[in-house]
Amino acid sequence: MKIAVLGYGKEGKAVEKYFSRRGDEVEIFDNFTLDDLKGIDFSGYDMVFRSPSVHPREGFTSVTRYFFEKCPAPIIGVTGTKGKGTTCSLITAILQAIGKKTYLVGNIGKPAIDVLDDLTSSDVVVYEMSSFQLWDLERSPKVAVVLRIEADHLNVHDGFDDYVGAKANIARHQTVDDTLVYFKNNKWSVKVAEESSAHKLAYPLHDMSEKMRNLLNCLGVPGEHNKENAEAALLAVAGFLCLPVEDVVSEYYEEIARAFRDFKGLPHHIEYVRTLNGVDYYDDSFSASYPSLDVAIKAFADRPLVLIAGGKDRGLNLTMEKRAIFDAPNLLKVILIGETRQKLADGEDAEKYLLSNSLERAVVSARNEAERLSENERAGRMVQDANGESYEASNGTGPVVLLSPGAASFDMFKDFYERGDKFKELVKELK
Repeated sequence: MKIAVLGYGKEGKAVEKYFSRRGDEVEIFDNFTLDDLKGIDFSGYDMVFRSPSVHPREGFTSVTRYFFEKCPAPIIGVTGTKGKGTTCSLITAILQAIGKKTYLVGNIGKPAIDVLDDLTSSDVVVYEMSSFQLWDLERSPKVAVVLRIEADHLNVHDGFDDYVGAKANIARHQTVDDTLVYFKNNKWSVKVAEESSAHKLAYPLHDMSEKMRNLLNCLGVPGEHNKENAEAALLAVAGFLCLPVEDVVSEYYEEIARAFRDFKGLPHHIEYVRTLNGVDYYDDSFSASYPSLDVAIKAFADRPLVLIAGGKDRGLNLTMEKRAIFDAPNLLKVILIGETRQKLADGEDAEKYLLSNSLERAVVSARNEAERLSENERAGRMVQDANGESYEASNGTGPVVLLSPGAASFDMFKDFYERGDKFKELVKELK
């Protein structure tokens, strides 16, 4: 066969590797514009794989579409604007804890096609699905999870309706034999759920047993939003096993509790970095929009907060970001960085913010602000590791320094990984 690949990111490289290994001819098209594509004759190719952000077009396919057509294992798919990676990771951790061979793929970083030849019908696939991957999907997963949906990626989608419509493909092709888990407090999630013919399970759960509450309290990551993600994960596993969720909790309590305790979150997703002088430092560099920023601030609602925020100016209305930051009752100070720093500061109380032109200076300023609290208020606790070395650990009540930009990184860094890695490096260098 002759294969064309549009874009040479992770998925494009995975497609090239997969089909080249089979002896097919693969041609790469990279560094193109949409106008360039219109002038290319693809009639001589058996398949044309688009990268996720290339708009669907007749004759194009995608890794996601190909995978769904060929995958012999049941698929649990997860979409939403915030929490996909955490929910997918928790589902995977639960399934593995109860003895299921599980593969975690998709938007979380592992191209699905990489594992396709390894799968059997007794395995389970957990697939993190972005709107781009769902855009033209014509099959839906056995278990679909729809988290909270907010406006995102509107610079690529043809408006918010197109974005929600793409998300809806995770549910649109389900049957009565499938399961759909959805966030019932978001009208867009509910709208997507209405597209499905599957058995529906809604969360957050309110009438839960004490055992379920205790299980959720085992989570090794902070924030009520992560308890909601854990509820979605439990419901997804219950749907997959065709059991009531309380039965799953009762039967596998110890295994799930251990999986929850061991889960420390994803890199750059409200990731704990260290404790110094009673101050806890967290990296949430993945936060590139209002929903992520809002969730991160609320995760520490009961603790004094010094926030580092700001980044690439994409011409968006920042009103919601400003209110999330400056109306937070626990805000000690926000250190504003990047192209959006002045827009975020405009019209706000000057006592509540500092402007910084580098992340290095922002970290120093944030440390100084957090350490202004008295020794009693910010006292950490000294513990010993397995080697007998002493280090300071959080007492869970002192101030927090949180990097949660609520904006893209491209004004100062290559990507959010580089931004988060730099923040962690700077924090670990503090003495």
